[in-house]
Amino acid sequence: MIGSIWVFMIVISTICAISTGRIDLLADSILSGANESIKIVIQTLGAMMLWSGIMRIAMDSGITEKISKLFYPVFKFLLPEYSEHKQVIEPVCMNIVSNLLGLGNASTPSGIKAMKEMQKINSNPERATNGMIMFLILNTECLQLVPTFLIVLYKNYGSKNPFDILPIIWITTIIALTIGVFTVKLLNRLFNSGKKKIYKKIFFLKNNNNKFKNSRLSSHL
Repeated sequence: MIGSIWVFMIVISTICAISTGRIDLLADSILSGANESIKIVIQTLGAMMLWSGIMRIAMDSGITEKISKLFYPVFKFLLPEYSEHKQVIEPVCMNIVSNLLGLGNASTPSGIKAMKEMQKINSNPERATNGMIMFLILNTECLQLVPTFLIVLYKNYGSKNPFDILPIIWITTIIALTIGVFTVKLLNRLFNSGKKKIYKKIFFLKNNNNKFKNSRLSSHL
C-alpha cells in the first residue's frame, strides 16, 4: 500500500513538472533531496548508535529486567495476558524505554521481538490478540520524555534552544497515549461483553431447540 502511494506521488509530480515546463527543477530537487537525506543520516547516526549500544548493555546487564519489575503493575494492567511471560515483558520494556528516550529506530528490534514472542503463545495465529493491539498503541503513541532524534535534528538545523520543544512533546504524547489506551480498553470491554451476549443467545437457542425436539419425540411416543 505504501509503495503504491509513493509510486502515485512520483508519477503525479513528474506529470506536473513536464506539463509546467519545470522538469529541470524536479531533477534538481531529486538530487538535492538525496544529498540532504545522506547528511541527516550521518548527523544522527552517532546519537542513534550511542543509545542503541546503551540499550543493549542494559539488556545484557539485567537492568531491563529490574525496570520490568518496577513497571510490573503497569504491564499487568495494560498487558494482563502476558504479565507472567518474561520473554514478552523484557522486549516490551526495552521498546518502551527506547521510545521514552525518543529513539524510534532503536526501539524497532525490541518491538519486533516482542511481537514474535506474543505470536508464539497466540492461540489463534490468524488474529491479533488484545495484548498485541495494546502494545502497538504503546509503541506508536508512547510518551517521549527526551525526543532525542528531534532534538538532534533541531540542533543540526541551527536551533539555538532545541530543548524548547519538550513541553509540547510531553503534552501531545500524554494526550495521544491516554486516548489510545482508553480506546483499546473500551473496545475490548465492549467486544467481550458483546461476545458473551452472543454466546448466551446461542446457548439459549440450542437449549430451546433441544427441548422442542424432546417434546416432539415424547409426543410421538
